Amino acid sequence: MDSMKLHLKVWRQKDKNDKGRMVSYEANNVNEHMSFLEMLDVVNDDLIKKGDDPIAFDHDCREGICGSCSMVINGVPHGPEKGTTTCQLHMRKFKDGDTVVIEPWRAKAFPVTKDLVVDRSAFDRIIQAGGYVNVNTGGAPDGNALPIPKVDADLAMDAATCIGCGACVAACKNASAMLFVSAKVSHLALLPQGVVEKKERVRKMVKAMDKEGFGNCTNQYECEAACPKEISVNFITRLNKEYISS
Repeated sequence: MDSMKLHLKVWRQKDKNDKGRMVSYEANNVNEHMSFLEMLDVVNDDLIKKGDDPIAFDHDCREGICGSCSMVINGVPHGPEKGTTTCQLHMRKFKDGDTVVIEPWRAKAFPVTKDLVVDRSAFDRIIQAGGYVNVNTGGAPDGNALPIPKVDADLAMDAATCIGCGACVAACKNASAMLFVSAKVSHLALLPQGVVEKKERVRKMVKAMDKEGFGNCTNQYECEAACPKEISVNFITRLNKEYISS
């Protein structure tokens, strides 16, 4: 199998106070079976051997679950493959000689801490404001014994697939977090354990979202298009309905 050579343009920023800049690198000996993060690992190995500072980027599970592999690739959050996180994006989606531009999420509420790493603790604070239930849900057998309509259960599961990566924010021109918040509000409000606190929950979470400086939704659907779990914007409609009725 022939190896590829790619021309990378990577955002480098020492810390939150640094102005930052784009830096060019060559990615050599890249094969099509590598993930995007494995390609960056190879580039970093070469930088370390040269005594240069490696490119900082977030990663953990590398299985499309944790949501930490947040970066914009050629202008698209998580890259060109629909419904795919950066860590699950493979290099066969690129061609030998391609130029690949890699940047961090761009949002006021997600300040860059170093290179491609951003501080997404704003999402944590929104969850802390109300993304939980206080009722005693009992053990697993009790939960399974509680009748829930299949339509509601399926919708709740669709919303619960949100991994909190922030691609919706990065894709939105207003840096709106409404897809994230709507998913978290909906998956609890659709289940009987979360119904009791649903009015208080939506008020608190929307207030926290606004406080963090996220923008509002203008219904252009970039968030749904960029979401690696393909969460529907219909949940934003549900969020607005829950908020108005609260």
